[in-house]
Amino acid sequence: MRLNKFISHHTTYSRREADKLIFDGRVKVNGRIIKEPGFEVEEKDKVAVNGRPVKKSTKYTCIVYNKPRGELVTKKDDRGRKTIYDSLPKKYKHFIPVGRLDFNSEGLLILTDSPKVAHALMNSDLPRVYKLKIKGEITDKMIEAMQNGVEVGDAGAHEENEIKKMILKPFLSAQIIKNSPKYSTLKVAIAEGKNRELRRFFANFGSEVMDLKRLSYGWVSLNALPMGKSRYFDKKEYKLLKEFMNKS
Repeated sequence: MRLNKFISHHTTYSRREADKLIFDGRVKVNGRIIKEPGFEVEEKDKVAVNGRPVKKSTKYTCIVYNKPRGELVTKKDDRGRKTIYDSLPKKYKHFIPVGRLDFNSEGLLILTDSPKVAHALMNSDLPRVYKLKIKGEITDKMIEAMQNGVEVGDAGAHEENEIKKMILKPFLSAQIIKNSPKYSTLKVAIAEGKNRELRRFFANFGSEVMDLKRLSYGWVSLNALPMGKSRYFDKKEYKLLKEFMNKS
């Protein structure tokens, strides 16, 4: 494991903070100062930060945050926009978001202090369920693409996104709630949700996503969690997470 990742995994320091500690010569591995964040740490190695041994943590904490629109899922924004860490209690400043919701999207966001858990959940095919409102009606071509998958271009993508084309897999499910020429609403489940997948899907058919809210991720649901509030995983969610991690 990379040294900076090891420190962020087993302490309250973020990856960026760990990098600075390493560059400043405040980190030792087996008694030797290491100034390379990418230095590989093995199981038997002893790591110390500011002279204090780093104890390997086997426990992890997970929370659910009901993200409002108008917040970025990032630590800092060079344009000064609000981030989730401006709203979350400071004790969660080192927590890692499991995937992202873009600036104009809202709903369920899982965060954890374990990079291992974050990586496993992000790279899983667990269903992500969303409620959407789109401009215009849901067409037969859209329904066919939901069922069979489709290749899309960069319409609807973030302006800085370098991925010009994507192959989108078939939706796991799709329920049409309202279908009208002015606007339509639906509830869908997909297995990834990266790179503004849903916005790009509908943009491919000349439609625009007006509202997007994530309702659940795997076995974790928003339920009645108020907007802008967070909660810890409950016992059942931790039990299912443990079973999931044992299989990963």
